[in-house]
Amino acid sequence: MRLIIEDIVKRFEDKQVLREAGFSFEQGKIYGLLGRNGAGKTTLFNCLSKEMATDGGQVLLEENGNRRELREQDVGYVYSLPILPEFLTGYEFVKFFMDINRDKLKTEQGIDHYFDMMSMTTEDRHRLIKNYSHGMKNKLQMLLFLLTKPPVILLDEPLTSFDVIVALEMKNMLREMKRDHILIFSTHILQLASDLCDELVLLNNGKLSGVPSELLKSPEFEQSVIQLLKDDEAHV
Repeated sequence: MRLIIEDIVKRFEDKQVLREAGFSFEQGKIYGLLGRNGAGKTTLFNCLSKEMATDGGQVLLEENGNRRELREQDVGYVYSLPILPEFLTGYEFVKFFMDINRDKLKTEQGIDHYFDMMSMTTEDRHRLIKNYSHGMKNKLQMLLFLLTKPPVILLDEPLTSFDVIVALEMKNMLREMKRDHILIFSTHILQLASDLCDELVLLNNGKLSGVPSELLKSPEFEQSVIQLLKDDEAHV
Protein backbone atom coordinates (compact mmCIF):
# COMPACT_ATOMS: atom_id res chain seq x y z
CA MET A 1 0.00 0.00 0.00
CA ARG A 2 1.24 3.48 -0.88
CA LEU A 3 0.11 7.05 -0.35
CA ILE A 4 0.97 9.04 -3.45
CA ILE A 5 1.02 12.84 -3.39
CA GLU A 6 1.17 14.33 -6.87
CA ASP A 7 1.89 18.01 -7.45
CA ILE A 8 -0.44 19.41 -4.79
CA VAL A 9 -0.75 23.17 -4.52
CA LYS A 10 -2.17 25.26 -1.69
CA ARG A 11 -2.44 29.04 -1.58
CA PHE A 12 -3.68 31.48 1.01
CA GLU A 13 -4.51 34.69 -0.86
CA ASP A 14 -1.14 35.74 -2.32
CA LYS A 15 0.90 33.23 -0.28
CA GLN A 16 1.69 29.87 -1.89
CA VAL A 17 2.43 27.32 0.84
CA LEU A 18 2.58 24.08 -1.17
CA ARG A 19 4.23 24.35 -4.58
CA GLU A 20 3.43 21.25 -6.64
CA ALA A 21 4.59 19.10 -3.73
CA GLY A 22 4.94 15.39 -4.40
CA PHE A 23 6.09 12.30 -2.53
CA SER A 24 5.29 8.59 -2.12
CA PHE A 25 4.80 7.03 1.35
CA GLU A 26 4.81 3.26 1.87
CA GLN A 27 3.05 0.95 4.31
CA GLY A 28 5.41 -0.54 6.89
CA LYS A 29 7.42 2.62 7.50
CA ILE A 30 7.26 5.52 9.93
CA TYR A 31 7.90 8.83 8.22
CA GLY A 32 9.00 11.94 10.04
CA LEU A 33 7.90 15.22 8.48
CA LEU A 34 10.36 17.99 9.25
CA GLY A 35 10.15 21.67 8.46
CA ARG A 36 10.67 25.06 10.00
CA ASN A 37 7.86 26.76 11.89
CA GLY A 38 5.39 28.05 9.33
CA ALA A 39 6.66 25.80 6.53
CA GLY A 40 3.19 24.29 6.04
CA LYS A 41 3.31 20.94 7.85
CA THR A 42 -0.13 21.37 9.41
CA THR A 43 -1.47 22.72 6.11
CA LEU A 44 -0.23 19.56 4.37
CA PHE A 45 -1.91 17.36 7.00
CA ASN A 46 -5.15 19.32 6.67
CA CYS A 47 -5.08 18.78 2.93
CA LEU A 48 -4.42 15.05 3.27
CA SER A 49 -7.23 14.65 5.82
CA LYS A 50 -9.63 16.56 3.54
CA GLU A 51 -10.20 19.23 6.16
CA MET A 52 -8.85 21.70 3.64
CA ALA A 53 -9.20 21.67 -0.14
CA THR A 54 -6.11 21.85 -2.31
CA ASP A 55 -5.74 24.27 -5.20
CA GLY A 56 -4.22 21.69 -7.52
CA GLY A 57 -2.74 18.22 -7.79
CA GLN A 58 -4.09 14.98 -6.36
CA VAL A 59 -3.59 12.51 -3.51
CA LEU A 60 -3.96 8.80 -4.28
CA LEU A 61 -4.02 5.57 -2.29
CA GLU A 62 -2.55 2.54 -4.05
CA GLU A 63 -3.63 -0.92 -2.87
CA ASN A 64 -2.74 -4.16 -4.65
CA GLY A 65 -1.64 -2.20 -7.70
CA ASN A 66 -4.91 -0.27 -7.95
CA ARG A 67 -4.98 3.48 -7.43
CA ARG A 68 -7.89 5.60 -6.26
CA GLU A 69 -8.38 9.02 -4.76
CA LEU A 70 -7.66 9.23 -1.04
CA ARG A 71 -10.93 9.51 0.91
CA GLU A 72 -11.62 11.22 4.20
CA GLN A 73 -12.32 7.89 5.94
CA ASP A 74 -8.89 6.61 4.85
CA VAL A 75 -7.16 9.05 7.18
CA GLY A 76 -6.80 9.15 10.96
CA TYR A 77 -5.52 12.46 12.30
CA VAL A 78 -4.00 12.89 15.76
CA TYR A 79 -4.20 16.63 16.35
CA SER A 80 -1.57 18.54 18.29
CA LEU A 81 -4.49 20.07 20.24
CA PRO A 82 -6.93 17.16 20.74
CA ILE A 83 -10.61 17.84 19.98
CA LEU A 84 -12.67 15.65 22.32
CA PRO A 85 -16.03 15.90 24.19
CA GLU A 86 -14.76 16.95 27.59
CA PHE A 87 -18.13 16.46 29.31
CA LEU A 88 -17.81 12.66 28.89
CA THR A 89 -15.49 10.20 30.59
CA GLY A 90 -12.98 8.44 28.39
CA TYR A 91 -14.95 5.22 28.76
CA GLU A 92 -18.27 6.88 27.85
CA PHE A 93 -16.73 8.49 24.79
CA VAL A 94 -15.19 5.27 23.46
CA LYS A 95 -18.40 3.33 24.13
CA PHE A 96 -20.40 5.98 22.26
CA PHE A 97 -17.90 5.90 19.39
CA MET A 98 -18.10 2.09 19.18
CA ASP A 99 -21.90 2.11 19.32
CA ILE A 100 -22.38 4.58 16.46
CA ASN A 101 -19.71 2.87 14.32
CA ARG A 102 -20.59 -0.73 15.16
CA ASP A 103 -21.26 -1.68 11.52
CA LYS A 104 -17.86 -0.34 10.47
CA LEU A 105 -15.69 -1.76 13.25
CA LYS A 106 -14.09 -5.16 12.72
CA THR A 107 -13.40 -6.15 16.29
CA GLU A 108 -14.74 -8.63 18.79
CA GLN A 109 -12.76 -7.14 21.67
CA GLY A 110 -14.42 -5.18 24.45
CA ILE A 111 -13.73 -1.58 25.36
CA ASP A 112 -11.41 -2.42 28.24
CA HIS A 113 -9.10 -4.36 25.92
CA TYR A 114 -8.23 -1.13 24.09
CA PHE A 115 -7.81 0.90 27.26
CA ASP A 116 -5.43 -1.83 28.46
CA MET A 117 -3.47 -1.52 25.21
CA MET A 118 -3.10 2.21 25.89
CA SER A 119 -2.01 1.52 29.51
CA MET A 120 -4.86 3.64 30.87
CA THR A 121 -5.87 2.73 34.41
CA THR A 122 -9.44 1.94 35.47
CA GLU A 123 -9.53 5.23 37.34
CA ASP A 124 -8.37 7.20 34.28
CA ARG A 125 -10.79 5.60 31.85
CA HIS A 126 -13.73 6.60 34.09
CA ARG A 127 -12.48 10.16 34.62
CA LEU A 128 -13.96 13.13 32.75
CA ILE A 129 -11.96 13.97 29.65
CA LYS A 130 -11.77 17.62 30.75
CA ASN A 131 -9.53 16.40 33.58
CA TYR A 132 -7.18 14.49 31.27
CA SER A 133 -3.67 15.69 30.64
CA HIS A 134 -2.69 16.61 27.09
CA GLY A 135 -0.86 13.29 26.78
CA MET A 136 -3.89 11.29 27.93
CA LYS A 137 -6.07 13.05 25.38
CA ASN A 138 -3.60 12.06 22.66
CA LYS A 139 -3.74 8.48 23.94
CA LEU A 140 -7.51 8.55 23.59
CA GLN A 141 -7.18 9.73 19.99
CA MET A 142 -4.78 6.88 19.28
CA LEU A 143 -7.20 4.39 20.83
CA LEU A 144 -9.82 5.31 18.23
CA PHE A 145 -7.41 4.39 15.44
CA LEU A 146 -6.84 0.99 17.00
CA LEU A 147 -10.59 0.53 16.53
CA THR A 148 -11.06 2.00 13.05
CA LYS A 149 -7.71 0.99 11.51
CA PRO A 150 -7.49 3.75 8.84
CA PRO A 151 -4.82 3.05 6.20
CA VAL A 152 -3.12 6.43 6.74
CA ILE A 153 -2.42 7.93 10.17
CA LEU A 154 -1.17 11.50 10.53
CA LEU A 155 0.29 12.62 13.86
CA ASP A 156 0.93 16.30 14.54
CA GLU A 157 3.68 16.58 17.20
CA PRO A 158 2.40 13.38 18.85
CA LEU A 159 4.95 12.63 21.57
CA THR A 160 5.96 16.03 22.91
CA SER A 161 3.25 15.99 25.62
CA PHE A 162 4.13 12.57 27.07
CA ASP A 163 6.40 11.76 29.97
CA VAL A 164 9.38 9.48 29.33
CA ILE A 165 7.60 6.21 30.16
CA VAL A 166 4.45 6.95 28.16
CA ALA A 167 6.51 8.24 25.24
CA LEU A 168 8.37 4.92 25.13
CA GLU A 169 5.05 3.02 25.20
CA MET A 170 3.78 5.13 22.31
CA LYS A 171 6.96 4.64 20.31
CA ASN A 172 6.60 0.86 20.67
CA MET A 173 2.95 1.05 19.65
CA LEU A 174 3.78 3.07 16.55
CA ARG A 175 6.43 0.54 15.58
CA GLU A 176 3.79 -2.20 15.85
CA MET A 177 1.17 -0.23 13.95
CA LYS A 178 3.42 0.57 10.99
CA ARG A 179 3.05 -2.98 9.69
CA ASP A 180 -0.56 -2.30 8.70
CA HIS A 181 -0.58 1.46 8.19
CA ILE A 182 1.19 4.39 6.58
CA LEU A 183 2.38 6.53 9.50
CA ILE A 184 3.48 10.14 9.07
CA PHE A 185 4.23 12.40 11.98
CA SER A 186 5.45 15.95 12.13
CA THR A 187 8.01 16.92 14.71
CA HIS A 188 10.62 19.57 15.39
CA ILE A 189 12.66 17.23 17.62
CA LEU A 190 15.44 15.87 15.43
CA GLN A 191 16.59 13.27 17.96
CA LEU A 192 13.07 11.81 18.15
CA ALA A 193 12.87 11.71 14.36
CA SER A 194 16.22 9.96 14.10
CA ASP A 195 15.31 7.43 16.80
CA LEU A 196 11.80 6.50 15.65
CA CYS A 197 11.57 7.06 11.90
CA ASP A 198 12.44 4.80 9.02
CA GLU A 199 12.54 7.79 6.66
CA LEU A 200 12.55 11.56 7.01
CA VAL A 201 10.80 13.95 4.65
CA LEU A 202 11.51 17.67 4.52
CA LEU A 203 8.89 20.29 3.71
CA ASN A 204 11.04 23.09 2.42
CA ASN A 205 10.02 26.05 0.23
CA GLY A 206 6.69 24.34 -0.44
CA LYS A 207 8.25 21.13 -1.74
CA LEU A 208 8.61 17.63 -0.24
CA SER A 209 11.94 15.82 -0.43
CA GLY A 210 13.42 12.77 1.25
CA VAL A 211 16.47 12.91 3.51
CA PRO A 212 19.16 10.47 2.30
CA SER A 213 18.98 7.34 4.49
CA GLU A 214 22.72 7.41 5.19
CA LEU A 215 22.25 10.70 7.07
CA LEU A 216 19.83 9.22 9.62
CA LYS A 217 22.50 7.48 11.69
CA SER A 218 25.43 9.68 10.85
CA PRO A 219 27.13 11.94 13.45
CA GLU A 220 26.38 14.91 11.19
CA PHE A 221 22.63 14.16 11.08
CA GLU A 222 21.38 17.23 12.94
CA GLN A 223 23.70 19.69 11.23
CA SER A 224 22.91 18.20 7.82
CA VAL A 225 19.14 18.57 8.31
CA ILE A 226 19.53 22.09 9.68
CA GLN A 227 21.58 23.04 6.64
CA LEU A 228 18.93 21.60 4.33
CA LEU A 229 16.25 23.71 6.00
CA LYS A 230 18.18 26.97 6.27
CA ASP A 231 17.06 28.27 2.92
CA ASP A 232 13.35 27.80 3.74
CA GLU A 233 11.62 31.14 3.37
CA ALA A 234 8.05 29.77 3.48
CA HIS A 235 6.00 31.09 6.36
CA VAL A 236 2.28 30.52 6.74
